[in-house]
Amino acid sequence: MDDNYKDNNDIVNNEDEELTDNAHSDYKPVDKFDASAVHHLSGMYKNWFLDYASYVILERAVPHIEDGLKPVQRRILHSMKRMDDGRYNKVANIVGHTMQFHPHGDASIGDALVQMGQKDLLIDTQGNWGNILTGDRAAAPRYIEARLSKFALDVVFNPKTTDWQLSYDGRNKEPITLPAKFPLLLAQGAEGIAVGLSSKILPHNLNDICDAAINYLSGKDFHIYPDFPTGGAIDINKYNDGQRGGALKVRAKIEKLDSKTLVIREIPFSKTTTTLIDSILRAIDKGKIKAKRVDDNTAAEVEIQIHLAPGVSSDKTIDALYAFSDCEINLSPNCCVIEDNRPCFLTVSDVLRHSAERTMGLLRKELQIRRGELLEQLFFASLERIFIEQRIYKEKKFEQASDMDIAIAFVDEKLTPFKPDFIRDVTREDILRLMEIKMQRILKFNKDKAEELLARIKAEVADIDNDLDHMTDVTINWFKFIKNKYGADHPRHTEIRSFDTIDSTKVVEANQKLYINRQEGFVGTGLKKDEFVCNCSDIDDIIIFYKDGLFKVVKVAEKIFVGKGIIWLQVFKKNDRRTIYNVVYRDGKQGCYYIKRFNVTSITRDRDYNLTLGTPGSKIMYFTANPNGEAEVIKITLDVDPKLKRQNIFREKDFSEIMIKSRSAKGNLLSKVGIHRISLKNHGHSTLGGRKVWYDPDVKRINYEEHGYSLGEFFDEDRILVVLKNGDFYITDFDANNHYPDNILRIEKWNQHKIWTAVLYDADNQGYPYVKRFTMDAIKRPQNMLGDNANSQLVLLTDTYYPLIKVSYGGNDSVRPAEEIDAEQFIGVKGFKAKGKRISTWEIDSITELEPTRFSEEEYTKNENTENGDDDEENLDPDAGKSQQQIIDEQIGQLSLFPEDNENKDD
Repeated sequence: MDDNYKDNNDIVNNEDEELTDNAHSDYKPVDKFDASAVHHLSGMYKNWFLDYASYVILERAVPHIEDGLKPVQRRILHSMKRMDDGRYNKVANIVGHTMQFHPHGDASIGDALVQMGQKDLLIDTQGNWGNILTGDRAAAPRYIEARLSKFALDVVFNPKTTDWQLSYDGRNKEPITLPAKFPLLLAQGAEGIAVGLSSKILPHNLNDICDAAINYLSGKDFHIYPDFPTGGAIDINKYNDGQRGGALKVRAKIEKLDSKTLVIREIPFSKTTTTLIDSILRAIDKGKIKAKRVDDNTAAEVEIQIHLAPGVSSDKTIDALYAFSDCEINLSPNCCVIEDNRPCFLTVSDVLRHSAERTMGLLRKELQIRRGELLEQLFFASLERIFIEQRIYKEKKFEQASDMDIAIAFVDEKLTPFKPDFIRDVTREDILRLMEIKMQRILKFNKDKAEELLARIKAEVADIDNDLDHMTDVTINWFKFIKNKYGADHPRHTEIRSFDTIDSTKVVEANQKLYINRQEGFVGTGLKKDEFVCNCSDIDDIIIFYKDGLFKVVKVAEKIFVGKGIIWLQVFKKNDRRTIYNVVYRDGKQGCYYIKRFNVTSITRDRDYNLTLGTPGSKIMYFTANPNGEAEVIKITLDVDPKLKRQNIFREKDFSEIMIKSRSAKGNLLSKVGIHRISLKNHGHSTLGGRKVWYDPDVKRINYEEHGYSLGEFFDEDRILVVLKNGDFYITDFDANNHYPDNILRIEKWNQHKIWTAVLYDADNQGYPYVKRFTMDAIKRPQNMLGDNANSQLVLLTDTYYPLIKVSYGGNDSVRPAEEIDAEQFIGVKGFKAKGKRISTWEIDSITELEPTRFSEEEYTKNENTENGDDDEENLDPDAGKSQQQIIDEQIGQLSLFPEDNENKDD
């Protein structure tokens, strides 16, 4: 081993040795060091890598703007055209035929062919081609068949207008680009990843493309937006015309099958039912969505059923599905195409303009080619007519010509008088062609038919000339033709609308419990043995206030140290302007006492803020957090001042007299004398005005997050009226923690002056029907409008001011016809305990409410606004169109402070 090592080392270190690499025949021996034989790495990158990158960009991944196709797609269509005989061909045969032109393997060709077939535009398929909804793959190529669609035959091919090149091996010709007379790039979409760039162009609707092209050619503005075969809805506010940097929100279509079941009918583009269900199950596993199970019933159409857990709001779950699963996704378009043999970044509108102009150019070229063919036909038909009518073929000199040259010269001489009328010069080939006319054709020659043919040709040439002078109209008619012929087969699937931004913290399920250990200064969801604070979710933030006036927001965690001296903590709601903090603090150890009210709408996480002036030794003397801006009255006990003979140690302060300011405001001076104690004298009312309340029938609760249907705007004194199907009714406050029973008939904002009309079968009076009109003098304890007999039955209940009731009697109508009762005229308003007035003792078949013929002033105004398309709430609400902060500023701007505090007010 040592000898071998020595020999090798000698060879390496001997600069005078001539080295020869027998493994490479092109290796040249060098003496010492030859710099010309060195290949630098930078040069390799420059020459080889850039060549590879250019090839991938231009020849594989990015579509060409001329026909909207990638090279493999273009070769597939070219092969299918060469194979086309009107019948289906096995995909395996198509793939094999395409390999004559495509330098890559059959797998890439087969995948590209399946993707084109699934787009249902250029290829007519037969067999199992997979499912874009479920993600199922197509059957093997030997089992499925395809042929060109009629649309492809109409718009893609024309060998006379196609530019050709040799295939990669030089054995065949292939098109450089296909003469597509339609924006295929927009209709199919395209996606590809090259070296250093990518392209993502979303598919668009055929009818929309035609309309946009017509508008462009007509000089009108146009807009075009994506349309996906999977349906769903899109928000195009940030689409940016499909240009790089834009974004498109796509949502699934979710419906309520019932209060406990949601069903997804349409899914976002680029997702399948499998990937969508997986994302939903992940959200369920993380506790962000509460559902019992998810069923996939997809067949020809998408149907994913989500069965909710008991007590879960379907409205809230829909928002949660959009927030935490792939039911809502963002797509980032990037319109990168090959133009002039280089990649360009364009907009969708640029592509449509270019395609419309190219379509016009191709149509013009086709007309010009056709015109040339017709002129050539006209030329030869004229030659033929003269040759036959003048009987040139019968001339002796022609018949006795010794060779072809003499015969051609003779014919040319005979044609000389007519040459000025020809559209071009007569050539030798033209005369030879005349000589090839068969005698049978000469014998059947008819002058009238010849003239008729010439007239038809001239008329068609004139039409073409007219079209060439009006190419814009011709192109518009072309797009109209395409739309009329194929538009019905391509309806729009995707809805265009604006989406509301979903705050994930509002729709996430509170699947965790927050605890605090005050002694050690820890908070978190894992402190099961410590003090419970509230329910929360794992994406929530917590706001914490300390005794020294500091406060901050931290992320929910299993266990996190936040420090001691905590006086209050709760889940933080960003942009919450209704939660008002009422505070009294001491500035420093011996300073003055200040009172302030403020809200916290947005602060930086994990950063300390101070609600005091920041003086060392400051202390919070009184603190409350009020979710609806309540302002209580506090009782203040001052320290005894031995210097004063008259001691006035008690004061009261109403927080409603303090303006709501920013969290950094100094506040108003409360006292310069030391405060011994501050206590609550009585609870106050909200100073923020009314609060909008919604009722969610799925969970039988009210909320402030717009889930369910609106009950209106509530002030402190307002109440909710609940009417049950058994005739009980009562009122409650609008606390979001209230529970409501299942048998609710009506729930609304209570109006003690509203007149109700009820029709009932009175069990105390042999079950006869009675009508009664009354006001609901409701209390918190349930009362019954039907009386004490539990067997009485409520037929109908209405709050229409002038109700009209139709009573149909049993038996023959001729004996007792139906009767209409004006309840307002039939009976007066009495208490809800009154028996009412009996309708009849006859057998009743049915009792129904009709449309009223009279209206109260309030009802008339409401109906008039509805007919005019106005929103009642907007018409009646003086704060309509104002932001919540503007409303708050207007309300608190009317409040006043103690006179003695005005001079100390700090804004």
